[in-house]
Amino acid sequence: MKFAVIGGTGLIGSQVVRNLNEAGHEAVPHSPSTGVDLLTGQGLDAALDGADVVVNLTNSPTFDDASLAFFRTSMDNLVAAAKKAGTGHFVILSIVGVDQVPELDYYRAKTLQEDILKDSGVPYSIVRATQFMEFVDAVLSWTSDETTVRLPGTPIQPIAAADVAAAVSDVSAGKPLNGILEVGGPDVYPLTELGRITLSAKGDTRSVALDETAGMFSAVKGDVLTTKDGARIAATRYLDWLK
Repeated sequence: MKFAVIGGTGLIGSQVVRNLNEAGHEAVPHSPSTGVDLLTGQGLDAALDGADVVVNLTNSPTFDDASLAFFRTSMDNLVAAAKKAGTGHFVILSIVGVDQVPELDYYRAKTLQEDILKDSGVPYSIVRATQFMEFVDAVLSWTSDETTVRLPGTPIQPIAAADVAAAVSDVSAGKPLNGILEVGGPDVYPLTELGRITLSAKGDTRSVALDETAGMFSAVKGDVLTTKDGARIAATRYLDWLK
């Protein structure tokens, strides 16, 4: 099959392109560097020409309320191009629990992205992933100083980007789910514990303090960011990944 992978040069997209091509498909990466602009629609018709599947792995450049406009415009343009091209399967990557945290602008924007796809009339699949292992350092940096990292106790189920890419690749090569597949790592940690494990592995002597008001994840209530029954559980453990 032929795949148009929008955002195909990023962390997940580049791995999805490689996975699909190694499986014998034709996966073509598209991004601003290849002349595709999701906000203006430039290059989309050519990118989707002849594609059996479109995989949208692009992300908003910001995490504030401007992300709503990004996902609305980009999805409207991409859905229109997919319909014009007769694409038979539209795949996006989203976040486990994304529709349960309306307090976060970015999560509301990703929920909007999902809703636009569900209502598009194009056969679709949504892959919702838990927090990437690759982003844990960034999470710790949001609420840290020279001596202390302040974190809430939010349950986090870290997953390696390679495992996310594998799930997206498999779903993209299959029949449309017309629904959602959740994917997550094999272990769940309170974010505070995840912080301590990460700092220890890096030889960082800063302490971790429980602060339920600290950072983005303070808006999350309960275990909504962890997978539920029926999810695909990846094999890579965070402690092994850190090594």
